[in-house]
Amino acid sequence: MSNIGLIIEEKAADIGNFLVGRLLPFREKRAVGPFVFIDHMGPAALKDFQNLDVPPHPHIGLSTLTYLFEGSIQHKDSLGSDIEIKPGAVNWMTAGKGVVHSERTPEYLRHTEKNLHGFQIWVGLPKNLEQSTPTFHHTEADEIPAWNDGNLHFKLIAGELFGKKSPVPVHSKLFFLEIKSAEKQKVNIGQYLFGEVAMYVLDGNVMIEGNTFGGKQLIIAKNATLCEFEIGENAMVYLFGGEPFEEERFIFWNFVNSEKSMLETAKINWHEQNHDAFPLVPGDEEEFVPLPKAILNGKLSK
Repeated sequence: MSNIGLIIEEKAADIGNFLVGRLLPFREKRAVGPFVFIDHMGPAALKDFQNLDVPPHPHIGLSTLTYLFEGSIQHKDSLGSDIEIKPGAVNWMTAGKGVVHSERTPEYLRHTEKNLHGFQIWVGLPKNLEQSTPTFHHTEADEIPAWNDGNLHFKLIAGELFGKKSPVPVHSKLFFLEIKSAEKQKVNIGQYLFGEVAMYVLDGNVMIEGNTFGGKQLIIAKNATLCEFEIGENAMVYLFGGEPFEEERFIFWNFVNSEKSMLETAKINWHEQNHDAFPLVPGDEEEFVPLPKAILNGKLSK
């Protein structure tokens, strides 16, 4: 019996003025473990007049994870964080009861040609942390656990696996794993996995049950512990997964929560620019992303 539960094709979506490939959520699969949203950004070659500009926007009930392969993003948030993320590093922002952040091309790169490529990920929070105080944590590339096992190279970007633990301060049982191979070989790691698991092939291809898969597809396993595949020469794949939550997670725009009422409150607070609920971002206070047209108290917002 096949262990392939679902194959999700990457679909185009806009973030600010930048086109991305959306992998989650999907109508038939809203989450994989605690992962509720995965965007593949790029790869994009930006000209000297093109920049990433995502103005201040809000989040509740989730943690955001940014991981780059190429390029650079300047992260600013309502906690006062102001940091440039570069390839291999991780930005982990826990929104809790409410946070605001912006993502832009750093000033020193805005008039030069540059590349941008990476993942933007949302991870749901356990119910008891959905109203927690927001936090931000930056992990440098050289702090991420990386090791070789035979001819395979592993990097544990977040979570725990193989008896190793990433320093990224996650809030539930999960894993976000990179696997690279210089040659074609079998990979059988199902015994180490748990919960739900999905695979994204970034470079090269993999063969699963006689079928070959390449890029722009998220492959979801029926049973994580049966995860076995053949990785191609010079291939790079990413595994996302972990224990799912007991309660369903609802998503509206940038808000995630187990209670729909909390989404409604967040919509109103952002629509009315309630800065007690959603403080301004220091150094990026002149604009914001407006709430999309939505039903607010029975009326369509303008």
